[in-house]
Amino acid sequence: MDITELILDDHHEQRRLFAILEQIDRAETGVLSAIWDRLAAFLELHAQAEEEIFYPALLQVGIAARRAGGVEDETLDAIHDHNEIRDAIAEVARHQTGTDEWYAAVAAANSANSDHMAEEEREGLTDFRRLAGLPRRHQLAVAFAAYEARNYAGVRSVDKDPVSYVRAAEKKLRTAASGSLSVGTLKRN
Repeated sequence: MDITELILDDHHEQRRLFAILEQIDRAETGVLSAIWDRLAAFLELHAQAEEEIFYPALLQVGIAARRAGGVEDETLDAIHDHNEIRDAIAEVARHQTGTDEWYAAVAAANSANSDHMAEEEREGLTDFRRLAGLPRRHQLAVAFAAYEARNYAGVRSVDKDPVSYVRAAEKKLRTAASGSLSVGTLKRN
C-alpha cells in the first residue's frame, strides 16, 4: 500500500462521482442531491486527510532532501486550492438542486477540483514518490486509510491560511526533530 496510490484512488472516485452527476436527469433532484452530498463530503474528507497526513510528510521529505522551497510552494498552492474547492462546494449549496445555477456551481467545483488534482498528480505526488521510500509511503497509507475510515461520516469544512498552515507544519517538524532539520525557509510574502 502506498499513500500516493490511495490519493490517486480518491481522485479517480472524485472524477467518477462528477461524471455520474453529469449523466443524471436534472428532474431527478433527489438523486442529484444524494450524489452531490456524498461527493461534497468526500472532497472535504480527502482534503482534510491530505492536510493532516500527506502535506506535512511532503514538507518533511522535501526539507530533508534540501528541496524545502519547492515543496513549500507545492503545499502553499495545494492548501489554497483546497480553500477554493471548499468555496466552490459552499456555492453549490446556495442553489436549488437541478437548476442552471446549481449545475454551473457544480461545474465550477469540478473545474477547481480537476485543476488541483492535475497539479497534485504532476508535482506533489511525483515528488513524494521520488523523495520517500516505499516503507514510509506504506506507513502513511495506513494512517491515511485510517483517517478516512474514522471520519467516513464527514468532517467540518474549514478554510486554512496557506502560509500559517506551512509554518505550523514546519514548526511541528522542528519540534519532532529537536531542531535537527533545517526548516523555516518559507518565503515571506
